[in-house]
Amino acid sequence: MDKLFPDPGSLFAVAAVLPVPSPVRAVYSVSGLNRDVRTLLESGIGRIWVEGEISNLARPSSGHWYFSLKDRDAQLRCAMFRTRNAQQRFVPREGQLVLAHGRVSLYEPRGEYQLLVELLEDAGLGALQRAFEELKQRLAAEGLFASERKRPLPAAPRRIGVITSPTGAAIRDILQILARRYPAASVLIYPVPVQGSAAAPAIAAALELAATRAECDVLILARGGGSLEDLWAFNDERVARGIYRCSIPIVTGIGHEIDFTIADFVADLRAPTPSGAAELVAPDARSWLQRLARLRGRFSAAMRRQLNEERARLAALVRRLQQGHPGARLAQHSQRLDELEGRLRFALQARLAAQAARLESAARALQAVSPLATLGRGFAVITRSADGALVTAAEQLTVGESFDAQLARGGLRAKVTSHRP
Repeated sequence: MDKLFPDPGSLFAVAAVLPVPSPVRAVYSVSGLNRDVRTLLESGIGRIWVEGEISNLARPSSGHWYFSLKDRDAQLRCAMFRTRNAQQRFVPREGQLVLAHGRVSLYEPRGEYQLLVELLEDAGLGALQRAFEELKQRLAAEGLFASERKRPLPAAPRRIGVITSPTGAAIRDILQILARRYPAASVLIYPVPVQGSAAAPAIAAALELAATRAECDVLILARGGGSLEDLWAFNDERVARGIYRCSIPIVTGIGHEIDFTIADFVADLRAPTPSGAAELVAPDARSWLQRLARLRGRFSAAMRRQLNEERARLAALVRRLQQGHPGARLAQHSQRLDELEGRLRFALQARLAAQAARLESAARALQAVSPLATLGRGFAVITRSADGALVTAAEQLTVGESFDAQLARGGLRAKVTSHRP
């Protein structure tokens, strides 16, 4: 009986725990409950920072990262989607202590709450990053980053100085590019360590030495890629002030494109890589040769055009000189004289011909009326012998008086013997 009918007190206790049935039941589906819980988590907690150790890291082909953050007592599921982890400077590794920034959410299909990570930082780098930002703000306030103090690079440097490790990959890349692009420039290397505690003072001393010697027209400060700790020498205040005091233009090529150091902000120009720094300081010899060839062609064309113009001007001046030369004028006058002489000769000949024709005409006319012509036709001219008077009538002579008869050829003297009427 005791088993069938329990103690009434215990029944009362159970009844006190159970909710009182309501007329209408609010029944959740599992997915609906998970959805509401996700909304409450995302809106109630928001974005937070969580420190923990990486474990169970998975990187499937989708590109997303899935891992857990754990400490000594608990663990938290995390997801970092591809659009976010593509911006990370490092890939997390098992056991790495990190700082994760993101928002709390719920993975509804399994009902597991998780942290959707948007940013990962190495927990050991937090202090370095804060020191970086503090130094950056302080030097910017002092004007070390001011754009108006940055100097232009020389267009054709005669000597290029390189401050870097003499054994690293950076110097090999730089020398190869300089030899290919601009072999006319000599290269002077200032060997320094680029990592570790000795790097910053060595780099600062090399900058001071280069400025004192003034042997180079431009300087390259470079090292290959690495973590924030590896590049920390270039975030040192001594290096920053050494760049600021240096009288030679400086180009930095430190790390990779995403890496920025304090030295980059102080330098006159920043390149994304050591190779990029070499390309910035060295003009491309091939492009210069092509430009020189174009200039040579333009110069030759201009010279030919000018020579043709000067040749035409010279020819015009020669023509003018020849036209105004005394010899040319004398030649023209001589030609004119020959022309006038010919005209005079022609005129004289024409005039003589006219006079000859007139003379001939007059002679013919005179011949026509000449007594000789009359005599030639059988007539005679009779003159008195005593006084030579012309006799035109018989009664002018008396019988017995002598007279002369002039014939066409010769003449006669005769006496009048008788008269005829």
